[in-house]
Formats: sequence, structure tokens, C-alpha cells
Amino acid sequence: MCGICGVVYAERDRPVNPELVNIMTATITHRGPDQDGFYVRENVGLGSRRLSIIDLDGGQQPIHNEDKTVWVVFNGELYNYRDLTRSLNHLGHKFYTSTDTEVLVHAYEEFGDEFIEYLNGMFAFALWDTRKQRLIIARDRLGIKPLYYTLHDDALIFGSELKTILTYPGISRSVDLVALNEYLSFEYVPTPRTIFQGISQLPPGHALSFCHGRMNIWQYWDVNLGRSENIKPKRAKEYERELLSILRHAVEKEMVSDVPVGVLLSGGLDSSAVAALMTDIAPGNVKSFSVRFDDPSFDESSYARQVARYLGTEHYELTLTPNIALDLVPQIAKFLDQPLGDSSFIPTFLLSQFTRNHVKVALGGDGGDELFAGYSTLQAHRLVEYYERLVPGFVRHRIVPWFVDRMPVSFNNISLDFKLRRFIEGRGIPIVMRHHQWLGSFTVAQKRQLLQPWTQLLEKDTYHAAFEHQIQSGAKEALNQLLYCDLKMYLEGDILPKVDRASMANSLEVRVPLLNHTLVEYVAQIPHSMKLHGLTTKYILRRAMRDRLPKEILGRGKKGFNMPVAKWLTGDLRPLLEDMLSADRLKREGFFNPHYVQQLLQDHQQGKQDNRKLLWTLLIFELWHEHWGFSGKS
Repeated sequence: MCGICGVVYAERDRPVNPELVNIMTATITHRGPDQDGFYVRENVGLGSRRLSIIDLDGGQQPIHNEDKTVWVVFNGELYNYRDLTRSLNHLGHKFYTSTDTEVLVHAYEEFGDEFIEYLNGMFAFALWDTRKQRLIIARDRLGIKPLYYTLHDDALIFGSELKTILTYPGISRSVDLVALNEYLSFEYVPTPRTIFQGISQLPPGHALSFCHGRMNIWQYWDVNLGRSENIKPKRAKEYERELLSILRHAVEKEMVSDVPVGVLLSGGLDSSAVAALMTDIAPGNVKSFSVRFDDPSFDESSYARQVARYLGTEHYELTLTPNIALDLVPQIAKFLDQPLGDSSFIPTFLLSQFTRNHVKVALGGDGGDELFAGYSTLQAHRLVEYYERLVPGFVRHRIVPWFVDRMPVSFNNISLDFKLRRFIEGRGIPIVMRHHQWLGSFTVAQKRQLLQPWTQLLEKDTYHAAFEHQIQSGAKEALNQLLYCDLKMYLEGDILPKVDRASMANSLEVRVPLLNHTLVEYVAQIPHSMKLHGLTTKYILRRAMRDRLPKEILGRGKKGFNMPVAKWLTGDLRPLLEDMLSADRLKREGFFNPHYVQQLLQDHQQGKQDNRKLLWTLLIFELWHEHWGFSGKS
């Protein structure tokens, strides 16, 4: 696991300054504290920071081929590198290390640009071909590892984090107003846009080449959920058996390491399934890590302990007190190059920090909700159909809204009034838009009140990206379209960046076997009725794991890794919130309507409305805006 960065000028006679590459690389030391490495020749400069996982002594980057005409810097892990090494050796290639990174240069020599399709892993890399004067950068299929780039000053500049690019002289830090609008709705900025105007993120499953000033981007992989609609379904038992076999193989591949490997165990179905298969593969040698919250409505630690006892893992538990969590809030922007309004970043960061004290690598359960229809929003879509069909119109339009408006506001985790209000807000709008409105923060109507006129002039349809993914899904059935959108947006834009930044800030590598592309491709052809079965989420995964996990875990619904944000905003976080959202500050920056924001604050503090998501989204933006040294309209 590493961080990478680099600069390539269009003209060969324009040399790269080695000190510039050194400065860029130093910004991502946390991603790889063990070593740094550089390749600077003529018009190209590559930098890397290494967290040593495989071939601890011999894997120094950059890595080259036999005659040093191909060089690579690499972030991630290749789980099939041993098979590829054997094949490439048989074809005559000579390896000088035992690291997975060296596979890249020899595979490129053998297969050309198609070599990326042979890789099984999570990765972002940059490969320089000295003969062709051509750079290739690429990102893994699901977007587990990040990769940003920009064209500036007749150069391609890239890096694992945005901060590497921002060190380049003359790079603008202007806020992309479309990205700001998207962030306010989704709580993240969807790829390929970033919060910075002119800087992009390479989409998952894509590669980019840069040669003599010309850039080309192509897609080398995509998931096809439409396949499940066009094949004859199998019996549930066949899916169970096949799924368990493929999942076990994915976990086994991702446990390959020259250092100890643990598991992040929440007590939910996904992480418990990963932990169960790890103990099958390495009985008595699995360490598990979880978080315990003081607030009982947010605490799931008893389930994690139950799974740990059942599986026989060596279990470690972090007690997360309000003081520990709240001390981190003002520092969040230091770890995030762009705003991310997911409050579960806090426990993810602290759990990563805690886990890193014991292991260098941990497996997690991320991706299960997107693959197996685990989100409660999918159940809600199904309930909307019944609601619209069975409940009389005057009840839907008058009685239910009247009743919901008069429900007492609760600040507990996903309280009934919170869920009902979100449900009612989502009625009568297109399903894809409704889906993201339920998952996200500000609605279009709320943004009209929030944003100043100069920002609204550049507002485009916020949900354009979601509608595009709906079309690209190739699926006819709505649930498959939503699952595709979740993979391409919520997973890649929120969940994976949260885990990557939180873990890499603590020099911990987190692997996600549920997103191994062999498993993703298999699950994609399972009918959605085997995923959301009536109102039962993750139906086929529950069946596949029924002999390996306690019944209480198999029967649990989705709760999420949430924090008591609503309560904090009226308590210990109130001074910070009021300072960061003060009328003077908002007037000076010019993005938001101070009067509307003050009303949101007042209604929340008085318990009239639960504005936790709106206020947290704004707070994170303001912390980010201040950290990056903006002043006024940027």
C-alpha cells in the first residue's frame, strides 16, 4: 500500500525539477511511512511513498523492467500477482523482486495496454514507457484506491490525494460551483468532478494515457447488472453454494501478506461474513477490532463481541467516548482534501488508529450493501409502491403529512420520526432522484434557500450524474438501476474515500474482499429477487452464511456506523458549529444565505426539527474551506 504522484511535461526538453517531486511526495507520507522513492528523468517525475506489506526488503519503488525502459509507481495490492509472476516467468520475463508491483512492468511489456485487464486487486498506478515517451495511469475496477489528475502548464499532474496536485505552482484552488451543489445534495462530490475547478478524479475501471501533450481516457471494465435479467435463474441452493465458494476464495486471496492481517468487525452481516471465512482459512490466527459507543442507540459492540466469541477471534474493542470523538471533529479537514459529509468518518478514523496499534493490514466488509441490496432505502422504495397504490390520496396528501409534522423530534439513531419525514419528502419524484435524496442531505428546494444567487446561476441539474448512471447500467429493472448507481456513486464517492482517508491517515491498509471483481461479476448475474426478497435485504448472503454465523446476526437489519451528531450539535459541538456557521463568516465567504442557515441552527437547537444532516454537511464544508486557506469567494 502506497501513495503515488508525478508530473509529465509534453515536451521532452523541459526537465522536471526533482525538488518539486520531493515536495509532492512528502504530502502523502502518511500513506507510506516506510520508504520514499523517485524517478526523475528529463520531462517526467514519479514519486511514491511505501507502506511495506509484500517483499518488505526488496519492494522499493519505483520498479522497472529488465532494461529499465519501463518504470512504475503503484498504490494498492495485486491479489493474483503470484499467478501472473509464474506466467510471465514462463514467457521469459526476469524478475528482480518478489513484490506484486513488478508484475505491472512485465505484464505491460507482454500484453500492451490490455495488461490492466489481467490484474485482480485494488490499485492506482502510473507507468512510464521511456521509448514511447508515454505515461499510463489507471485505477482499479471499483475505485477502492483514489487517483486525481489535472492538465496544467503543458503537463499532466497526478496524485493519490488532491493535496499533491495543489503543491504544483499556479494550480487554482477555486471552488467548482457545480461540485459544491452536488456536495450539498449527496454529501460527497461524484467522480469525475472534484471540489476544485479544473482537477478531476479518474473514474473506476478507467485508464488514461498522456503522450506528447495528448491525453486519452478509456474504460477497461464495467459491471453489467442487466445480465441478471436475461438469464434463466437457478435454485437458491445453487446460488448459496457458488456464492460461498467465490466469497471464500476472494477472502483467501486478500489475506495474502507478509505481515499480520486483522478484520474490522462491526457485528453486521458483511464484516461478520468476512470474519467467519477468515477463521475458516486461518483458525485461531484472526484478530478482530470493533468500536463501542457510550450512546446505546448507536452502539453495536455487543453484536461484534458475540461474533468474535462464536468465531474464536482474538478480539479488541475501542471504547469511543464523546471527548475522543469530539476532539477529532475540528481536525477532519486535515485528512480530507475535499468535503465529505459522512459523520462515520470519525469512528472509522479512530478504529483505524486503534487497529494500527496491532496490525498493518485489515479486511473490512464494505461493498456488501451495494452488491446485495442492503440499504433500507431499497426497502423504502418498495414500501412507496404499496403506499401509493393502497393508501387513499386524501390520506397521503393531508392526514399523513399533518401527523408526521406533529411527531416529536428525536435525536436518536435513525429514529422513527426521522425515517417518516425522509419517506414523505421522497414521494412523487423519479426513483433515482428519490434514492439519492433519501441517502443525501439538502433537497433542491432547500438549496434554493441556502445558496446565494451567484452560485445558483451556475447550478445544473444536481442529479444529472445519477440519471447518467441509470442509463449506463444497461438494466431495465429499477432495483438493478439503483444498485448500479450505488456502486458508481455512493460506494465510490462516499464509502470508499471515507475508508481510504481514515485508514491511510493512520498508515493502515484496509482490503475489501466483497469488492473483489470476481465476486462482483458473479453477484451481478444473480436476480435481484435473491438480494431484496420481499422486504428482506441481502437474502442470498444471509442464506449462504446461515451455518457460519449466529442466528441473531443473520436476522439483523441495517443500522449503519453512525454517530450521535444530532445531540452533539446541541451540546459540546455547539460552540464550534455556531462559530463556523456564524453570519459574519458566511457573509464574508458569500456561498450561503446566513439568514437561512441561522434558521436551521435555531430550529435544531430548539428541537423543532432534526437538521443534523444539513448542519453537519455545512459544518464539514466550512472546516474544509477554512483549512485550505480560502478567503471570501474563491
